[in-house]
Amino acid sequence: MRFEGGRVQGTDGCNRYSAPYTATDTALQIDPAAASTRMACSPPLMEQAEAFMRALMQARAYRIRSGELQLLTATGTVLASFTPQPQALAGTSWRVTGYNNGREAVVSVIAGTSVTMAFSADGRVSGSAGCNRYTATYTSEGPRLTFGAAAATRRMCAQPDGVMKQEQEFLKALETVSSARLEGDRLDLGAASGQLAATLAKESSQ
Repeated sequence: MRFEGGRVQGTDGCNRYSAPYTATDTALQIDPAAASTRMACSPPLMEQAEAFMRALMQARAYRIRSGELQLLTATGTVLASFTPQPQALAGTSWRVTGYNNGREAVVSVIAGTSVTMAFSADGRVSGSAGCNRYTATYTSEGPRLTFGAAAATRRMCAQPDGVMKQEQEFLKALETVSSARLEGDRLDLGAASGQLAATLAKESSQ
């Protein structure tokens, strides 16, 4: 969950949601008219997501106890508990799920290719651009994130179709990045234009 600009947003484990909320003192109410994506997940995950959203809609109060945010019913029953999520990128590894090709906003990565990104503690980012390995410097401060010019190996890949073009467009998209938003296992890289530069899913810690 992220509270920002009068809205609460995040992921229910399957889909992303966003809804207005009101909070005063210890009272909290989330508007039931929540917007959500409509991706289908496995039945157990869908059941969990539905139960989570029901809990959000039933919340009438909150408290912070031992570093946890707890959502409560009007009678004080705990509906859900949250711990703060570290926002540091150093030491995290990601798989790119979409990138801005400069023409059609964010497009999916070509099936059969893997585009990855790993942030090291020494201010460098590296990974696979789908065919070649790349490396670049990065600067991260709060929500701001920028990358230096990327250096890549020079291998030529013929398959799958379009992999070299995808690689060029992905590395070009990195040059436009000016911000990062980390929510759960998802990382969104934003461009100064306001568009998304890339979307990533967390793989593992380095």
